[in-house]
Amino acid sequence: MELNGVFETGTRALFGNERYGRFASALDEEPVVSVRLNDRKPFAMLGGEPVSWAPEGRYLSARPAFTADPLFHAGCYYVQEASSMFLGQVVRQLVNGPVRALDLCAAPGGKTTHLLQCLPAGSLLVSNEPMPLRAQVLAENVIKWGAAAAVVTKNEPADFASFKNFFDLIVVDAPCSGEGMFRKDSFAVEQWSEAVVKQCAARQREILADIWGCLRSGGLLVYSTCTFNASEDEECVQWIADELGAEPIALQTDAAWGITGSLTDAALPVYRFIPGFTRGEGFFLATLRKDGDAPVAQPRPAKMQPVAAKMRTEVAGWLKSPADFDIIMQGETITALPREHSAAMMALRQKLRVLHAGVPLAAVKNNKLLPLHQLAMSEALERNAFRCVDVEREQALAYLHREALAFPDAPAGHLLLIYDGVPIGFVKNVGNRANNLYPAEWRIRKNPMEL
Repeated sequence: MELNGVFETGTRALFGNERYGRFASALDEEPVVSVRLNDRKPFAMLGGEPVSWAPEGRYLSARPAFTADPLFHAGCYYVQEASSMFLGQVVRQLVNGPVRALDLCAAPGGKTTHLLQCLPAGSLLVSNEPMPLRAQVLAENVIKWGAAAAVVTKNEPADFASFKNFFDLIVVDAPCSGEGMFRKDSFAVEQWSEAVVKQCAARQREILADIWGCLRSGGLLVYSTCTFNASEDEECVQWIADELGAEPIALQTDAAWGITGSLTDAALPVYRFIPGFTRGEGFFLATLRKDGDAPVAQPRPAKMQPVAAKMRTEVAGWLKSPADFDIIMQGETITALPREHSAAMMALRQKLRVLHAGVPLAAVKNNKLLPLHQLAMSEALERNAFRCVDVEREQALAYLHREALAFPDAPAGHLLLIYDGVPIGFVKNVGNRANNLYPAEWRIRKNPMEL
């Protein structure tokens, strides 16, 4: 791979000749393909070798056509770079009870869905992305993953300023110069420059300063990038410690994982994933504890719009454990908010642009209930509340393409389609056809017969 001469010189000086040689050779190899399984939606995975630092991760021998797999669209697994799955080690080693967490730069959703998988029961995760199109992708992936205690917002970091001491854990996977993606993304190679590195380093510090007040004293910050240079990595971690007031925290690792530590004179507990040494792409992570010790701020109870009794009774039957939720009206949508987090979710709605929260259950149209796709994807779904219809792969792909289907032997009304034991969505059966209720903006655009 042909690299920018300035990048090569600087990285060789940082890595040393031997390490840089192995790294440069690895860039000419094919990148590995890895996925992370959703243990809340068990299914028969197509094999794969486990990722050493992430038991829910799998390396695949080749890259399949994920678009052609209905289970991919159902949220049974997420296609994620293996190195970034190291985030799970932070949660498993340092988070010992329920937390209120923020994934600040969350799109497209790899770390967010991993957090939803790893955080202790009773936790709430807020996932944020300021860019509109990326935020929509993030919301889609969170919905498909199926966790009920999740919120997706579309805000700039500074917009969180009023949420003082609101979070126990904040993950900042910072926008960076992308050096760690060179093997997978030729554009990252083309756009790299010293100016970009300086701009990214400045922006990273700005983001961290904006969000710092939202982390309670004693809370944890996870800072990560997919780049190699010290300006965006070790130097930024040192800046957090010195300027914001935090203690870097060491993690336990296995030498067999091939993780590299700090490459500067600063003796910081940081974790570098370098192609040629670790089986994955470039990644950097550090965890810091904010100075002091204080409880997380508790929001005031908010007034919630009730649902008409008859409708509430009906939609409550669509949930496995309706007593665990507050069921409310939001416009023309009936939503179930996990009761232990409903006040926090409502507080977020009052001050931020919320794209998704809890479990949207139904749209109310002409005084009738239309079950929503978010419910079909949710772990809270009581599937026995609906007539379930098993479909084969061809039917499942046609559904995901948003074609009209026919189920002449099924009763009229809303049907829940099941593929390989997993819900993939609703249709409304009207006799000679079934109206497809899959979200139009999510549909597979390629002809299913070509997949």
